[in-house]
Amino acid sequence: MTSQQHDPLWSTSLPSTISGSTTYEMVIKKSRFITHLKHVKDVQEADEFIAAIRTQYWDARHNCVALSLGVNAQQQRSSDDGEPSGTAGIPMLEVLRHRNLTDVVAVVTRYFGGILLGAGGLVRAYSSAVSEALDEAQIIERVAMARYLVSTSHAEGGRAEYFLRDWLSTHNGLFETPEYGQDVTFSVLVRPGVQEDFLADLASFSSGQAHAEFIELSVQDMPAEQSK
Repeated sequence: MTSQQHDPLWSTSLPSTISGSTTYEMVIKKSRFITHLKHVKDVQEADEFIAAIRTQYWDARHNCVALSLGVNAQQQRSSDDGEPSGTAGIPMLEVLRHRNLTDVVAVVTRYFGGILLGAGGLVRAYSSAVSEALDEAQIIERVAMARYLVSTSHAEGGRAEYFLRDWLSTHNGLFETPEYGQDVTFSVLVRPGVQEDFLADLASFSSGQAHAEFIELSVQDMPAEQSK
């Protein structure tokens, strides 16, 4: 077993995230629920987005919040913003947890329509508002990949690049920009579970002339349809 496999990221299924931002509106018993979703990198970016929504929708009765952050969604918080305790923010956060999402902030703006929904109705409404908005969002899956630097001579650079691009395409890896110095160096990202095959195939292809050095584990964001 290679040393990078001992990293917990290597064997853990990482939470997904979303791309960009999404707005979705629904009406329940005359109340308008406007869901705002955004991919965020940190608490500051999330707080700025929340503040912007509250400023834009200053006349709304409530702007409730759910936030999930971190590689393993280890940082979470929620706010009912005046709704009965536990009827808005927590149900919204539970949807993010159920969908296994991170680096996402959800703000649900409610314009009260005059009909009380009751505690159960509020839980269902806020849950549905986030869930249906997520159905419209582009999901980005995260994969921990091994970054290798592959070095070879300039004479073999063209053949090596063709081999690497073909191998990585077949095995859902990533080819990064090559660098040209004394040798040609290719930075590549290899999926978990196939790194030993990669090293063996590279050695066979190059008759041991290409050198691959493990650099780090790198978390990569990939559209869901490309991440399998």
